[in-house]
Amino acid sequence: MPRMNDFNRRTPPMLSLRNLPRLLAVVAAGASLSLAASAASAQSVEYRLGTGTPPSHVWTKAAERLAEQVGEKSGGEIKISVFPAAQLGPESDLLQQMQVGVLDMSIVSAAAASARGPAFLAWFSPFAFADVEEAIAASKGETAQEILETLKPQGIRGLGYVFAGMRHILTTNKAATTLDDLAQKKIRITPFPGMQVWWAAAGAVPTPVQLADVYQSLDSGLLDGVDIDLDALVGQSLQQVAKHLTVSNHMAFPGVVMINENSWGKMSAEQQEIFDTVLDETLSWASDLQIETEQRLLSQLEGEIEVVRLEDAKSVFSTANKAFDDAFEKIPEVAKFQSEIAQ
Repeated sequence: MPRMNDFNRRTPPMLSLRNLPRLLAVVAAGASLSLAASAASAQSVEYRLGTGTPPSHVWTKAAERLAEQVGEKSGGEIKISVFPAAQLGPESDLLQQMQVGVLDMSIVSAAAASARGPAFLAWFSPFAFADVEEAIAASKGETAQEILETLKPQGIRGLGYVFAGMRHILTTNKAATTLDDLAQKKIRITPFPGMQVWWAAAGAVPTPVQLADVYQSLDSGLLDGVDIDLDALVGQSLQQVAKHLTVSNHMAFPGVVMINENSWGKMSAEQQEIFDTVLDETLSWASDLQIETEQRLLSQLEGEIEVVRLEDAKSVFSTANKAFDDAFEKIPEVAKFQSEIAQ
């Protein structure tokens, strides 16, 4: 057994038995702080995400997939609860809730977003895209990303775009192939300036009606037609009461994925990276789904109702197209976006 003086010789001068309890206390405190910091960096976050679309819609499907995948990839650290079908209110309410921080995330139409950032009107430039694939490609461009940035002053971070189908014209009496066919016809629109200006200049009577009420309004004659994408058309079974579809592709209809800035800041840098990666994968998946859905639904409708492809639609609606440009050309992003996608 070593003698005490041997033990003291091998012990460094700064480490005496008398100081050992105090040293252990310091080590323990440091370990506690380290564990606390580690726990904070891996702190879980919980978000609520609202949509105005039903569970069958591609936007809600994208929201559900995002929630599932980000939860899995983060090991449960990021939890997103999805509230579809306007459970938390219409799109205008979702935007208001996000601005004040009551709601964390949402997917709303660029039409609704244009009330907060007029730059989003660029997306509704008439006949800018031949099909939804072209619109999806444009969403990756410089101006499309700049448009998302216009939400920042309101405390909202625009994350990306997810697409519904192109807009077409469904009518009750006959297919619309000329402006005369639409003169003074009550056409249901999404109520925002882009559509209001365009349809009024086309000679129709743009009529805002809640989507859930469109079926009855068409059936009763309160509406003569509807500006609609194929997802909503089939989802609401509108082909049962309006038998004439004009395939016009006159506008795209993107949704905007967004998050409250303070909610975004609750994630660690590592969690944000996981979120961004999963979101990119989700938007790509949703784009592929929408392209396939557009083709499938059009084939379905061709077997159920009259479908007319309006090949010269841009020239037919030239008056309305000019009215749109005249109304919104002073918004910098509108002119820049049109120039970018024309190249």
